[in-house]
Amino acid sequence: MDFSSALPTFVITLREGVEAALVVGIVLACLKKAKQSHLNIWVYAAVATGIAASGIVGVLLAQTAQALSQSQNPYAATLELFLEAIFGLVAIVMLSWMLIWMTKQARFMKAQVEGAIEQAMATNAGWGVFTLVFVAILREGFETVLFIVAKFQQGLIPSLGSAAGLTVATGIGALLFKWGIKINIRRFFQIMGVLLLLIVSGLVVSSLGHFDTAIATIAQSDRQSAGMCFFYEKFTKVHSCNLGGLVWNTSKVLPEDQFPGLLLSALFGYTDKLYLVPALAYIGFVLSIGGMYFRSLNPGKPKQENIPVPVKTN
Repeated sequence: MDFSSALPTFVITLREGVEAALVVGIVLACLKKAKQSHLNIWVYAAVATGIAASGIVGVLLAQTAQALSQSQNPYAATLELFLEAIFGLVAIVMLSWMLIWMTKQARFMKAQVEGAIEQAMATNAGWGVFTLVFVAILREGFETVLFIVAKFQQGLIPSLGSAAGLTVATGIGALLFKWGIKINIRRFFQIMGVLLLLIVSGLVVSSLGHFDTAIATIAQSDRQSAGMCFFYEKFTKVHSCNLGGLVWNTSKVLPEDQFPGLLLSALFGYTDKLYLVPALAYIGFVLSIGGMYFRSLNPGKPKQENIPVPVKTN
């Protein structure tokens, strides 16, 4: 059984899970400091409900995709490709936004969560705490679910990676808040951020490939649709439907369906046949989003520091 497709979801869930664990840990620490530990049950209920809600969304989206793949409609396969490409694009937008926004806001996380907790306890304390934690968990879970669904052709293996990432993230949260182990959270997020940037960049290539394959399928169905492929042999001999000429063909040197190409494909979107448009999109994405990400790591004054985390709550 090939577990390489579990690695990207493991990385994403681990990063998202640690972020959620920080929120939960800070909330629990604030409740203990305010002598409101009886509200902890609301925190745990919010965590469980948020994870369950994210799972339900994932199941519904996956069932929709599966229904399309099993449909007798002649255009079912094409619709499935379009759907997978759309999920991929939405995941790209959300994960990119999360990567940059979270990096910028990391310095203020503790203060923001503490302020939200104070406001929640001043009104309807139980439901206020529940809503705060639930929204945080659901946000992280939904981003992960979108990425998994964008990879639904790879079966259940990505879900196993997500479960493993969630387990490790829970362990890191326990180390930080339960046993007071010191971890350089800032360095952790920097490393995971670079991995996430490369993973999402690969998703750009695969999503464009799904769109191109879907359009090519329609173009080949009848003469009236043939014009949907506008790249012809007069431009270059080897080309795709709409993604331009072939930039490289490494199928004999490093095939994407054999190790280590299989691992590179699962993690970073490597393909042994890369066309011009995906190549330019990949470079543009890395330069633009990567540039914004690395600039957000050094915002100038005030100097970015580690996220302040209470070391012990018991």
